[in-house]
Amino acid sequence: MSNYRRFYVEGGCYFFTVTIANRKLSLLTDNIEYLRNAFREVMQAHPFLIDAIVILPDHLHCIWTLPPNDFNYSMRWRQIKSKFSYQLPPTEQRSLNRQKRGERGIWQRRFWEHTIRNEQDYFQHIDYTHYNPVKHGYVTQPIDWKYSSFNHKINT
Repeated sequence: MSNYRRFYVEGGCYFFTVTIANRKLSLLTDNIEYLRNAFREVMQAHPFLIDAIVILPDHLHCIWTLPPNDFNYSMRWRQIKSKFSYQLPPTEQRSLNRQKRGERGIWQRRFWEHTIRNEQDYFQHIDYTHYNPVKHGYVTQPIDWKYSSFNHKINT
């Protein structure tokens, strides 16, 4: 038995990093409308708030707040990944393991999740999210990255 125990917080706030399998591709920004559609569909069926988001060519960061009495972010990610993948032609390479399971090879299987603990943690992760395109050298300031909630945040 593992000593590791995952703790979920109903109605919690979470920071995520989600990555595509082939980091050399720019699938997310090249197919941004597919990704937006996937988010919209899942949010309509299983509501949650996006507090901050940035989409880079090969990965994304976001902060979600789930509704009270709900902690199932894994199901939401599974559906977002699936809906996005379904819209793309099946041209990616797939391992034998993925083929056996009938899985596409677009996304890394897992994602990074961090439960936001307090206000300071929240704002540090919002800053990290919005600064990420600068960190990766895509732009010189966050306001210049069009696949980000940064502009929305400063105008509200």
